[in-house]
Amino acid sequence: MTHPSSRLASGSPPFLAPLRACAPIDARTSVSGVRCPACSGVDDKVIDSRMTDDGSAIRRRRECLTCGRRFTTFERLEELPLSVEKRSGDREPFDREKVESGIASAAKGRPLDAVQISHTAEEIEEQLRLQGVEISTEQIGRAVLDRLRELDQVAYLRFASVYKGFDDAADFQREVRLLTKATEPKRH
Repeated sequence: MTHPSSRLASGSPPFLAPLRACAPIDARTSVSGVRCPACSGVDDKVIDSRMTDDGSAIRRRRECLTCGRRFTTFERLEELPLSVEKRSGDREPFDREKVESGIASAAKGRPLDAVQISHTAEEIEEQLRLQGVEISTEQIGRAVLDRLRELDQVAYLRFASVYKGFDDAADFQREVRLLTKATEPKRH
């Protein structure tokens, strides 16, 4: 059985040694570098492999060939970190909490709860990952605006006022016209 990924990382249990990038996995052999939690032996065999309920990892039941103890490992894809290019040209790692904070500020007092905000930030991050590992602050801002336009128009206007740097009421009026033009059904 060949695993679709050649990049695997360790799962949640803290006592497990990290899994290294590996060649195709055969159900009778083991990934090199997995140590038995009892004796630290590296020789083991895979007894059972199955996907976790949410499909985000592979759970493997292993048996140490040195001491006979059985243990479980979890293997999941290693995601490459997103890098954000700021307007100044500096680069920094993507921080989903900043996106959540921006959305939460724009949605303060609006009917968007913390779960919706967190889910929205997660969707935006997934959308940005599809664009590559290097993204600009402009791409992030546009993605947030697109999602807020669908969720809450007042939150959209608040975010747009900061993101686009509104100077006066005319900027708000122009944005409201654009917003209503994009969302109003055509009249016959």
